Formats: sequence, structure tokens, C-alpha cells
Amino acid sequence: MERFLDLIHGRYAAEKKAILNLFNLGSGYCVSDLARELDTSIPKVTRVLNELIQDGFLIETGKQESATGRRPSIYGLNPEAGYFVGIDVGEKGLAVAVTDFPGHLVLFQEQLPYHLTNSEESVLGLCAAVRAYLADSGIDEQRVRAYGVTLTGRVNHRTGYSYSYFVSEEKPIRDILESGFGKSVSVENDSRAMTYGEYVKGVAGPDEGTILFLNVGWGLGMGMVLNGKLFHGKSGFSGEIGHFPLLDNNQYCRCGKIGCLETGASGSALHRLVLERLQEGRPSLLTEPFKAGRGIGLDDILEAIRKEDMTVIECLEEVGGTLGRALAGLINVFNPDMVIIGGRLSETERYLMPPLLSAVNKYSLNLVNNDTQIKVSRLGRQAGAIGASLLCKSRMLDEAL
Repeated sequence: MERFLDLIHGRYAAEKKAILNLFNLGSGYCVSDLARELDTSIPKVTRVLNELIQDGFLIETGKQESATGRRPSIYGLNPEAGYFVGIDVGEKGLAVAVTDFPGHLVLFQEQLPYHLTNSEESVLGLCAAVRAYLADSGIDEQRVRAYGVTLTGRVNHRTGYSYSYFVSEEKPIRDILESGFGKSVSVENDSRAMTYGEYVKGVAGPDEGTILFLNVGWGLGMGMVLNGKLFHGKSGFSGEIGHFPLLDNNQYCRCGKIGCLETGASGSALHRLVLERLQEGRPSLLTEPFKAGRGIGLDDILEAIRKEDMTVIECLEEVGGTLGRALAGLINVFNPDMVIIGGRLSETERYLMPPLLSAVNKYSLNLVNNDTQIKVSRLGRQAGAIGASLLCKSRMLDEAL
């Protein structure tokens, strides 16, 4: 535990952190690989490597294939070095992911009941709920090294402030979380955490240096990996693509503006379109609960899509087309290696993607989009919590994150 405190507070030697960061982002290495990557001598790498093994951070994981002579040892991160906990704060509850030091998923809870409100007491209650869940699940709290928490909206991970849950001007939400957990806490916007999760453990990978991740949930957010680094912008508020003033639809956005992209390309836009069709009397599996005055939620709409409700699917296709037109513009601007579609609406891949891809082909420049892969999230609903757990570990090793 003392060595992790050294990592957190920056007391760990720079060469040790550099080696750990290499293992964090890549696969196993032998001594000669590390010396080449760090442009240093084999004796120096061997000394530092042995110290990292003694500290409990690294272990030998196997032998490298060799045509002749002695096979060199391969080293990797030690799974027993500790846990990292990611918490994705949603409207109806918390998604919780526990990963080990190499980043393998140890435990995942999709919906831990808790409603976070704008008060210090509620933030501390969140900490208590997560700690109780971990204890009940057999996770030794002493082996938890750090926590990562994702929040919707504008989050400045460097100052620790969230402007969706703005508890106090004097005390950032990160400080309250650290008080409640008794450990280091990293806060991040949900879309950026999802982006990082997909980059490290999802459909992307280190070879894709520029990635755009669209979080198509009730709202619409975006995360970006540019030249291999998670991009935050000057104040940590980058990625607000949902509030790009693209549409001439006279629809008010929750931000107070009119015509934001989110009003035509999000779960809330889909919800509005479906209710309009039901009001018009269009046939649907949702007609009966609508007429009975029962609230129609996004879960109900997604279930209707799974049951092939054509009225709802037509609304989804309209959303997909609008999203694809905006995505065409993003591809023209960024020329990314990959675009990943995530969030709740990515679960409707079969019906969402055809109109989206059609609009991308129609509105983007062929020479630009030919080199861009468009994929659906592999991590799905796990992306935010896994990304948060991976980020809090990575920020111990690389403060630039």
C-alpha cells in the first residue's frame, strides 16, 4: 500500500513510472524491449525491473520465443497488486466496475440503486453505497488503490469540479468523494471515460491514434482520442457535440438554446418523435400504454424496437440519419482512424446504423471517409465504469492524462 501512495503523491522514481506506463498501455515486455523503448541500458532496466518486482508491481509472465540460445523472460503487471474501482453515475443508479492492476475486469454491477443529488450528504451517501456493495461482493477494501467516478455534463478532471453536480464553490466534488472513499479519486465526464474504455479494452486499440466516440444516450456527448491522447480542451469541457447548433427544427434543447444537434440525434429526440407519432394515431405496440396515460420511457422504446415496432423503428431511422449527417461533418474535420457509436441507442445497431452510414456516405468527402472505420461499442453499458477504473490507474502513472 505504501508504494501506491508513493505513486499517487508523485514520490515514485520517474524511471519506474515510465516502465509501469509502458506495461499499462502495451503487452508483456522483456528486458531488451524495455531498454529499446526507453532508450537506456540493459543493466539499468534490469535493476529498475527487479525493484518493481520487489515492490509487487510486476511479475514474470512467461518466456519469449527464441530460435537460438536462452529464451528471455517476459514481464507483466501483477494482478495481485490491487484493485481499481470505476463508478458510472446514471439517472437511475450506478454502474460499478472493478479491475485488477493489468486491467482485467474482476466484477461488474450494471445497476446499483442510487440517485445522486446536488448535496454533500448525497455524494457521501454514494461512497457509502459503493463501499457496502464492494464489501458484500467480497472485495477487500484495503486492496482498492483508487476510484474513478464519471458524471454527465461538464467536468474538469484537473480541478475536480463537476458543473452538473455543483455542490460547492469552495470544495470540488472530487474532494468530497476522496473524503468518503478514503482513497484517491479521479473524476471525469462520462463520454470521455467511455472513450478511454473503448480505446484501451474495446473495439479500438493503440494503433488507432485518432478516435471519436459518440455517446448516444438520452443526450449526445462525444469523447476524443487525438494522436493517442484523451483530449479535454482548455477547461476540460471538450466534446459537447450535442449542443452544436446544426438543426433548423425550432426545438428547445435542455441547455436553453434552439436547434442543438441533441434535439434531433439522441434518445430524447427519439422519445419526442415517438410520442408525436403516437399522438398522431400511428399504430404501435406503445399505443395502449400511451392512451392509458402510462409514462413511455426510453427503455419502453428500446423494447419496442427489439420487438420490431415499425413506427418506432421509423423514428429511430430519422435519428440515425440526422446523426450520420453530423458525423459526416466530424469526419471531414478530424479525418479520424475510427468512429465508435456507443451509449444506449447503440443497442439498436441493426436499425440505427444503416441510415447513419448512408448519411455519412452522402455528406462526407470520399477521400476522407475511406480511411475511417465506423464501429459500434464493444463494451456497451460497461464502457463508462470500465473506462473510469482504467483512467484512475493510468493517471497515477501519467499525470498528463
